[in-house]
Amino acid sequence: MRRIATAMILFTLSFPALPALVAQSCSGMSLGRGAGLNGFIPFPADNAWNQDISAAPVDPNSDNYINFIGASTPLHPDFGAGLYGGQTIGIPYIVVSAPPFVPIFYTAYGSESDPGPMPVHTNAPIEGYPNPGDGDRHVLVLDRTNCWLYELYHSYLQSNGSWKADSGAVWDLLNGEQRPYTWTSADAAGLPIFPGLARYDEVASGEIKHALRFTLQNSQTAFTPPASHWAGNSTNAYASPMGMRMRLKASFDISSFPPQAQVILAALKKYGMIMADNGSSIFISGDPDNRWNNDDLGTLKSVPASAFEVLLIDPLYTPSNLPTGARPVIHSFSANPATISKGQPVTLSWSATGSSYFVVTPYVGAVRGDSLVISPTATTTYTLDSTNAYGRTRATVKVTVQ
Repeated sequence: MRRIATAMILFTLSFPALPALVAQSCSGMSLGRGAGLNGFIPFPADNAWNQDISAAPVDPNSDNYINFIGASTPLHPDFGAGLYGGQTIGIPYIVVSAPPFVPIFYTAYGSESDPGPMPVHTNAPIEGYPNPGDGDRHVLVLDRTNCWLYELYHSYLQSNGSWKADSGAVWDLLNGEQRPYTWTSADAAGLPIFPGLARYDEVASGEIKHALRFTLQNSQTAFTPPASHWAGNSTNAYASPMGMRMRLKASFDISSFPPQAQVILAALKKYGMIMADNGSSIFISGDPDNRWNNDDLGTLKSVPASAFEVLLIDPLYTPSNLPTGARPVIHSFSANPATISKGQPVTLSWSATGSSYFVVTPYVGAVRGDSLVISPTATTTYTLDSTNAYGRTRATVKVTVQ
């Protein structure tokens, strides 16, 4: 973002340097809308999105789940080249080199969202651009400087450069934390969106190395890992839970499909697809890119639901058996010195256990480690949010500027 109110930037920040290997892997991504990741794969190899599930067991009720969807329901690429109804086709993303960071204001699910600021610049594309309308309006931003992924749902850019959104989440691209149980994200399943997109750059390379995101019309009030949230609209026992994973059967012949479709189908055999939201049935997600061949992608519509199988759903979480555990414990959160002259450096330090990730507000955002240096120009109370799969804990400290 380039158009920022002066009042938003009150100090400079200093963070510990990222390890050389980490910095190299993240900094290798290209910048811009739909930029290539140049071999960088978000999240660790054992993360659910990146697991090879070609030999994973099939759920004993697989046929029942498929029949509820509709055995003849076709696979559908919900992305492509050009415009449809004046909108681009797919969920866009942008790779940025942060800062600047700007405030995010939530209008619906703030208690389940990660506070800003976030490096969501004015040129961040909104889903459906150039005429996003009143749809999901997702915004996905990858910060290659600090290796974080930021995602917003139902997002609106404000005149001062800040954003309003219904919900939002930050994801550590190096660790891939889980959202707290029953918390949403920018997606109904509480999952990140970006790692489930079919991207042109990886299809052009000849291989997708992760699962794909897909939607179904109906879902039950339940989820299975890696999901953490439900949005049930059906009481049928064979409606999909959020997080349900489907795999293209190994016996399905993909040899006659054109190049782009064949790469996608190969990924659906090796990594499968994860149910992430209510929507049109078996619509798989990807980024809008004018290099897609829509005729090539269109051949995917000849693949029926019956060509897939549902992988073992275990565990299945419902309102009656949600996991329980301890939220993080913040042992200390301090400022040294706590009283300063304008612009003097201050070290914020903290000690916590059981944390998956931290966010410091205002003005700072998602951080790793246990300290950072700021130079405030006005008296400010800082909040440390520590989050894990069981919830969030907060602590505050005040820095007085004389």
